[in-house]
Amino acid sequence: MSAPPVVDLPIEDERLAQDVANGLAAVEKLLRSSVESEDAFVTEASKHLIEAGGKRFRTLMVLLAAQFGDPSAPGVVPGAVVIELTHLGSLYHDDVMDEAPVRRGSPSANARWDNTVAILTGDYLFAQASDLLADLGPELIRIQAQTFSRLVQGQIRETIGPRADEDPIAHYLSVLSDKTGSLIAASGRFGALLSGAPADVEERLSRACEAIGVAWQLGDDLLDVASSGAQSGKTPGTDLKEGVKTLPVLYALAAGDHPRLTALLSGPVADEDLDEALTLLHAHPGMARARAELVAWVDRARADISGLPDIPAKDAFLALCDYVVERSG
Repeated sequence: MSAPPVVDLPIEDERLAQDVANGLAAVEKLLRSSVESEDAFVTEASKHLIEAGGKRFRTLMVLLAAQFGDPSAPGVVPGAVVIELTHLGSLYHDDVMDEAPVRRGSPSANARWDNTVAILTGDYLFAQASDLLADLGPELIRIQAQTFSRLVQGQIRETIGPRADEDPIAHYLSVLSDKTGSLIAASGRFGALLSGAPADVEERLSRACEAIGVAWQLGDDLLDVASSGAQSGKTPGTDLKEGVKTLPVLYALAAGDHPRLTALLSGPVADEDLDEALTLLHAHPGMARARAELVAWVDRARADISGLPDIPAKDAFLALCDYVVERSG
């Protein structure tokens, strides 16, 4: 079973669309086989989130970036699987830290089994990623290690929060760059390197993919306030109920111009106050400021993409930039 592309991104070039579809199918096949174990339970637990689906956002980044070299190079598909396994492993750990009962519409691994199983399954996926990575060479191993370091540091900094002398908004954006943007940046870099693309193209793709990743997360922040559940894939106000201070919340708190909203956002929002909090936050200028920040990140991505060779994959990246802005409302 092959996963759908990250978004319903229209790829106008038929050959590119077919290349991407074939790549996604090949990644999905190797992804599933790479977590097979002699122990049936390990296989079941490892496939739990794979079977639940997912956007395969990072896979798409690898495949599109590989178009700037030889997309059929033998390391491209394994490289995409390394990235996806790393992402999936981090999700198992995230759900334990967040005590999340649901992931991708299914019970999370920690809810289905327990925290220990979820943590160890995440570790197993990291190990399987390393096994594949060993065949791709020391440069890719180093990039993966540096990326993993950023992921962990971003998670730690999110967990402990900003220092007393640190701007909460700057802290939040730096956490997004490390926790979300770094692996998507690595996706672009993997695709470029493994396909043999030029070094300047590799650098542009890495920067552009990181900016797109941050912008995508900022879009999720806006959708949590302003979307329908069908549009965002989760119940509106989930972050507010969990007390997660996303960018619109941080802007509203920094403004301090609405005492009632400030009081509501000071901690987790109670169920009975959720509609009021959503209404007040949706109308607050902090929403516009957060969207402007999203657009600024997309503009950074576009600036790097504009310098790429004029091939259909460049147009696909630009279309993705448009989509990231449009989905935010």
